[in-house]
Amino acid sequence: MARKSADGRDEANTPGWVEPMLAKPDGGRLRVGPEWAYEYKLDGYRACMRVAADGTTVLTSRNGIDFTDEFPDLAGVLTEALDGRSAVLDGEVVVYNDAGQIDFGMLQERRGRYQTHRSSVRREEPFEDVPVRFLAFDLLRLGGISLLAEPYDERRRRLTRLPMPDPYRVEVVRGFTFTDLAADRRTPWHLLEHVKASGHEGLIAKLRTAAYTPGRRSDAWAKHPLIQTTEVIVCGYRPGQGRLHGRMGGLLLGAHDPDTGDLVYLGDVGTGFTEAERGRLQARLDALERKRPPFAVAPPRADTARARWVKPVLVGEVVFRQFTRGAGRLRHTSWRGLREDKPPAEVLAPRREVISAAGSRTEAPSPDDHVKAGPVAGEQPVASPTRGTKITVQAGERRLTLSNLDKVLYPDGFTKGEVINYYSRIAPALLPHLACRPVTFIRFPDGVGGEQFFEKNVPHGAPGWLPTVRIARGGTRGPGEPITYALLDELAAVVWAANMAALELHVPQWTVADDGTRRPPDRLVFDLDPGPGTSIVHCCRVAERLYDALAEDGLSPLAKTSGSKGMQLYCAVTTGDPAAPSAYAKKLAQRLARETPDRVTAVMAKAQRTGRVFIDWSQNNPAKTTVAPYSLRGRDRPTVSTPVTWDEVRACRRATQLVFTADDVLDRVDEYGDLLAELDDTRAALP
Repeated sequence: MARKSADGRDEANTPGWVEPMLAKPDGGRLRVGPEWAYEYKLDGYRACMRVAADGTTVLTSRNGIDFTDEFPDLAGVLTEALDGRSAVLDGEVVVYNDAGQIDFGMLQERRGRYQTHRSSVRREEPFEDVPVRFLAFDLLRLGGISLLAEPYDERRRRLTRLPMPDPYRVEVVRGFTFTDLAADRRTPWHLLEHVKASGHEGLIAKLRTAAYTPGRRSDAWAKHPLIQTTEVIVCGYRPGQGRLHGRMGGLLLGAHDPDTGDLVYLGDVGTGFTEAERGRLQARLDALERKRPPFAVAPPRADTARARWVKPVLVGEVVFRQFTRGAGRLRHTSWRGLREDKPPAEVLAPRREVISAAGSRTEAPSPDDHVKAGPVAGEQPVASPTRGTKITVQAGERRLTLSNLDKVLYPDGFTKGEVINYYSRIAPALLPHLACRPVTFIRFPDGVGGEQFFEKNVPHGAPGWLPTVRIARGGTRGPGEPITYALLDELAAVVWAANMAALELHVPQWTVADDGTRRPPDRLVFDLDPGPGTSIVHCCRVAERLYDALAEDGLSPLAKTSGSKGMQLYCAVTTGDPAAPSAYAKKLAQRLARETPDRVTAVMAKAQRTGRVFIDWSQNNPAKTTVAPYSLRGRDRPTVSTPVTWDEVRACRRATQLVFTADDVLDRVDEYGDLLAELDDTRAALP
């Protein structure tokens, strides 16, 4: 019997629906190697496009819902290209905004309008003000022949050979192989930077030899998102107040426990809604009201005040920063829209892992090199690391008690728990640069934007096992009261400092001996500070000149960003005179300033810095400190003082090229190791 669609389409000769193959999360580690290819991760509705030999086109969602009537612009778009052949393509329906970026919010808004018109007055004409585009990334059938068993490379080859008659409505997703990138002297991480800059959602790595496995979440496809999203089930809402009176104020969310299948509470979301969407949601929520919460275990009372519950049938999507261990709550959420293409039964809660801002997931770190959270003998387990609670962790050989892990320390939502997670994971690279160097902390107990403390003396309450050193304070009026500095020589010490909200770690260019005496300087540093009208790009040009001058003197400079606006150059040196590094650095800075007085200044006065890079040679004074490599900075975002290669310095043409956050740095160290590790191996006598 011939199949007929709702509007009378003859589907008798339309190929059958193929349940989509799904990608697994890559755990924050992008797959690399010649066996991999990469495609943009798209931010739209997954759709199977089935085209009959006569051009009849059917669009089907990932869970088998017919999308065809909703996107009439896409009907018959490939008829000319297929030249009388039938085909099945896998792809995504997307909408572009005025900036040329795929915009899921606009697609959701368009769907809301479609649903409203469909349920009231039938609207036949397309939504010409919000055009859609089908981006194809796989060819599953062509001319009656199944391609499912063919390797990805072959399916991709056949797909790209199909002419695209109307690229405004249909196009093939761009693809890159690891080998092609390498031939262009590029890496997958260069591609990822392009993906970030162009506003795409991430990358999908695909095994080039893999077949297409319908309905399976396969290791052959690994997704690397740049933002963390998850599907949720709408289980209730809080009525709005003030200007939102009469409409939904925030949604209460749930998902199925991946182990038990129970519906569990995940938290709420109150941002990301347009006014029109709030109204449409309220109408749907009104029709779904129920008296009791639908969860297997009732949520905390504090979360259910004023709550109204609904039948758990609506599926939505949220962006989130963190999924907390223990309690299993989504933190820092923002609404993305309803997902009519996904049934509630398939919505699973994230695994209870620590999930970072960049989207990488890590299990609770091992005690060998990370912080491991959990109860210890004789103590009661802590339900969750929420504000005001404490949790005991194992850090190397030490047990520490941490608190307020959910406290936001950065304006972008980066929490104290994430600060501790960063410092625990970067510790193997960081600790060699802190070894035997007295540490000065800049603490932000109320977060960036609150009051900050410049702390040299070890604070009261420091653990007894923390090594310290007393150093006499110098001055023009004679020695002052000695300062007792902390020495951070193990993982536990770094975690202890992070728990104090010591975001910034600063160290001098000298070390102390085992008996606490100060050794001569072993590092020479040039701090390049861009004045008004300049940036780190200008610092890079000055750094190149310094590199040449230092190399002529037999030194081997290495570079790092300051994590703020400028950068530093380091050389490992030997000298018996504590004043010699400052004298040498000053002389070299003054030379560059004389050669190009319009671009460089060696004078500290701020009036001299406009349009110039200040070479701060005074950082070599034994009384001064410089931000340590891999230290966070107290800025709007969790940026890091990051070692960089000279190739990166020479290639820098935009300030954003040398801005790295905590998550970026962890990835860099995984890829490159510590770029300053060879510093001590290049030690030479100070000229």
